Amino acid sequence: MGPTACGKTGLAVGLAQHLASQVPVEIISVDSALVYRGMDIGTAKPTEVERAGVPHHLIDIVEPSEPYSAARFRDDALRLIDEIHARGALPLLAGGTMLYFHALKHGIDDLPEADPALRSELERRAMQEGWPALHAELAQRDPVTAARLSPNDRQRVQRALEVCIKSGQPMSTLLQKPERPQPPYTLHEIILLPADRAVLHQRIAERFDRMLEAGFVAEVQKLLNDARLIPDWPSMRSVGYRQALSFLRGESDAAAFRAQSIAATRQLAKRQITWLRGWEGGQVFDCLDPALQQAVLANLQAHLAGPETLQ
Repeated sequence: MGPTACGKTGLAVGLAQHLASQVPVEIISVDSALVYRGMDIGTAKPTEVERAGVPHHLIDIVEPSEPYSAARFRDDALRLIDEIHARGALPLLAGGTMLYFHALKHGIDDLPEADPALRSELERRAMQEGWPALHAELAQRDPVTAARLSPNDRQRVQRALEVCIKSGQPMSTLLQKPERPQPPYTLHEIILLPADRAVLHQRIAERFDRMLEAGFVAEVQKLLNDARLIPDWPSMRSVGYRQALSFLRGESDAAAFRAQSIAATRQLAKRQITWLRGWEGGQVFDCLDPALQQAVLANLQAHLAGPETLQ
């Protein structure tokens, strides 16, 4: 687990290659953007060479016009873990979507999945009436949830209303139901955090410039040419893609697009780091340590030599 641009992909592939003589390794992606086909450059998707050398899962499994949720990830990940174990291999989960890690470890509330058509309708209404008006509607349907949300908290107000409308029940009621059982595995958790956040920020800027050079804008334009894709779909809300949409609409120039994308990615990293600092369990490593791979490899080899091998 680690923030964006901390080197998770390279580390995971390197570990898999070094452990190959001891146990075959298959990587399960824990990333809410890597699941989408055609979103390659802006998501820093593993290269063809990396994916050819080590089996990867949960990459390129849905179209950008399709929804994908934490609940679906949990189901997919548990199924894959079983299948990988059955092959006598070690599942290595790597990514930066902390909600997915949390869902895997602790279960997930039984809420209805996202409904793109309903979300678009709520967006349309919000443009006409304003988000405070939709918050007032939420207060009637689910006063408990509305009381803890700002009237202008677009994303959470929208989700809470969506849940109420789809399920016919307040989200606060559904959240009181028992969570799904925890997975029947011992999870060996490795957390990557930067000792110097300024260096991580520099990595973020340099990586985004490489994305631009690789044709990121053209990639987003190609996605927009797909008639099935709606700009408000969750896939297009991913960091970088949202800013690219504004740029292609003429709402920002190239310099502003670059600055906004880098700033948004830094904010994402900040949220990820905050989540990880509060994570219970796990062993923390400095993602900027030149000897990171050796340190993590030694940790894993010690774990594999113990009584919980392959668990």
